[in-house]
Amino acid sequence: MSTGTNRQRAINKALTLLLPAVPYSDSEPIRAAAGAPHMRSLPPPIAVWLAAVAHVRHQHTDYDALRDEGYDKESARFFVLDAINRKLTEWRATRLLDPDEEDPS
Repeated sequence: MSTGTNRQRAINKALTLLLPAVPYSDSEPIRAAAGAPHMRSLPPPIAVWLAAVAHVRHQHTDYDALRDEGYDKESARFFVLDAINRKLTEWRATRLLDPDEEDPS
C-alpha cells in the first residue's frame, strides 16, 4: 500500500470525524485541498481543518468581497468568523473557530 493511499484514508477519516454532515459538493474540494502537496507536512486532521476553514471562508462567506473592498486580511477574517462558525455548525463540526485564537489558515 502506498503512502498516498494511507494519507488519503487518514484525510477521509479526519474529514468524516470533523464534519460529519458536510455535503459532498463541499467535501470534495476540502479533501483535495487537504491532500495538496503544501499540506503533506501536516498531520491529516490539521490539514483537513485548515482546508475546511479556508473552503468555508472563500465559498460560504463575504470574505473575498470584503478583501475586494479593501479590507485587510485580518479585518475581513474577523468579519466572517461568525459566518464560518455557522456553516461549520450546520455541518455538525466537532470544532469551531475561536475568536481569541489566531486564524489557522
